[in-house]
Amino acid sequence: MLKLQVLFFFFFNFCLALNIAISRPAPYVTRISCGAQNDVRSGPTSTLWRKDFGYTGGITKKATRPSFITPPLSTLRYFPRSQGPENCYNINKVPRGRYSVRIYFGLVAEHSLDDEPLFDVSVDRTLVYSLPSGWSNHDDGAFVETLVFLENGTASLCFHSTGHGDPSILAIEILQVDDKAYFFSGPVFGQQTIFRTSQRLSCGHQNSKFDIDYDGDPWGGDRFWSSIMTFGRNSDNPISTKSIIKSASVAPNFYPQALYQTALVSTDNDPDLTYTIDVDPNKNYSVWLHFAEIDPSITGVGQRVIDIWINGDTVFHDVDIVRIAGGVNSALVLNKTVAVSGRFLTITLHPTTGTHAIINAIEIFEVITAESKTLPEEVKALQSLKLALGLPLRLGWNGDPCFPQQHPWSGVDCQFDRTSNNWVINGLSLDNQGLRGFVPDDVSQLRHLQSINLSGNSIHGPIPSALGTIISLEKLDLSYNSFNGSIPESLGQLTSVLTLNLNGNLLSGKIPAALGGRLLHRASFNFTDNAGLCGIPGLPSCGPHLTVGAKIGIGLGACVAVVVITTCITCWWKRRQNILRAKRIAARDAPYAKKRTHLNHIQMTRHHHHDHHHEHTRTAAENGPPLLT
Repeated sequence: MLKLQVLFFFFFNFCLALNIAISRPAPYVTRISCGAQNDVRSGPTSTLWRKDFGYTGGITKKATRPSFITPPLSTLRYFPRSQGPENCYNINKVPRGRYSVRIYFGLVAEHSLDDEPLFDVSVDRTLVYSLPSGWSNHDDGAFVETLVFLENGTASLCFHSTGHGDPSILAIEILQVDDKAYFFSGPVFGQQTIFRTSQRLSCGHQNSKFDIDYDGDPWGGDRFWSSIMTFGRNSDNPISTKSIIKSASVAPNFYPQALYQTALVSTDNDPDLTYTIDVDPNKNYSVWLHFAEIDPSITGVGQRVIDIWINGDTVFHDVDIVRIAGGVNSALVLNKTVAVSGRFLTITLHPTTGTHAIINAIEIFEVITAESKTLPEEVKALQSLKLALGLPLRLGWNGDPCFPQQHPWSGVDCQFDRTSNNWVINGLSLDNQGLRGFVPDDVSQLRHLQSINLSGNSIHGPIPSALGTIISLEKLDLSYNSFNGSIPESLGQLTSVLTLNLNGNLLSGKIPAALGGRLLHRASFNFTDNAGLCGIPGLPSCGPHLTVGAKIGIGLGACVAVVVITTCITCWWKRRQNILRAKRIAARDAPYAKKRTHLNHIQMTRHHHHDHHHEHTRTAAENGPPLLT
């Protein structure tokens, strides 16, 4: 079995090497200096760290560097619990592929070392790490690294508060690796699997280094290798060589050549080499063992043959490094995935031919099953609801609503939908949260909802008719808010509803017939404390029903009547003022008018007497002298 695996491994590497021999672009790389306002470079390699972007919240703080492993950066992003239990970095425009994702932790400069934040970390919706107490006292505890497949163009890295300190993130690295990286036997990290680095050791080397310090190929992902000079108990000695190592930096894993130029070799005191690491129980671990026969005392096949045990079980039998690798100073990689029930993983190399065992490097990964995802359109609808309702920061609502399952969004209930093979939202409980916005039409995208409770807030605006399209609704509680307008007719389509509470709002108009006709059935409705509602027992009766056109006509007629009445009153008032003004003038001029009238009368009298005398004289002349009797 081992021979078949090894032959397959070398054949696979050979084919990939031919393919990679053709030039290809450099791997995608993004490094973020959290809290930095400008791009910075760090020594000694002049590595570029981009200014802070992609975060959902948090505060920029000065950083204390907890380990020599962490990059020499002076700022971090600090996520206080008051800004929500979940905060994320969402890095967009990440090409589809496999990535090494590394997150460095920091300490806020003004805090004491006793104030060590403990929190959970998720990558692409999956919980990958919980910071243990005392992590800041261990150099290799200052970061978490995962190998993950990113397919949606976004890397989502989230930090979940657990009640002890607040997350503090110093830096983030997203490094593309070969499309077939860590492919051999057992689970392969990809769409369904994530590898979290538990341990990575360079045996016999004096200094811990990154791939870049080893002059490693960038397609390896710039891994960090902790140095280890002995497994203890005087059982081994370090050896080294300057010889060129064949078959080292090749696809798909591109291990640096220098990794194989040092090793630990067992001694006569204990021919076995044994290494033990603490692990979490009841999980699977992928173990990668690196060999190169650099011991000058071994020159050919058959001189050193070993068995490899993991927790007492033989996983590889009769391993002859020179024969399998094709000669001395040639790299060999063996991989095995094992289930561990206890708290320790022990690797033992036992020589069956020769007197000593040898090992150059060890990698141990926790194998994590990638979580599913919430239906994307429902996540988008919740984000729209978050903005429209003005959700307080303390609720968070960042990342995925349902994952990781240990940290779902507050007030959101999830269930698995076998039809779509996705997780969906089946409940919203946001009662008494001080919400002051409105309910958007996008709420209709949450088509699997069975319960909505928004009671006891200050939500305003009309009840969206789109709610009537969520036919799975069994409970809708919008009571004690400030909803106004009429109840949408579409709510009559909620044939599954058992509870409908709209009481304590500013609603008006007639209860839709489809709702009113079901009051005697099993559903429980409450429309009280809405002064303008009518049409069912317990509410005022409704007057004649007017169409919208009639209501508009009445309104226009009333406006015209008001204008006409106002005009008439204005004209009457002006006419009356004119009459009153004329009377006042007449009253003031009365004495003068009387005197003039008297003079005119005298003149007219005199004129009349004169005319009469003249007429009499003329008549006498015409008749002659009077007759005498």
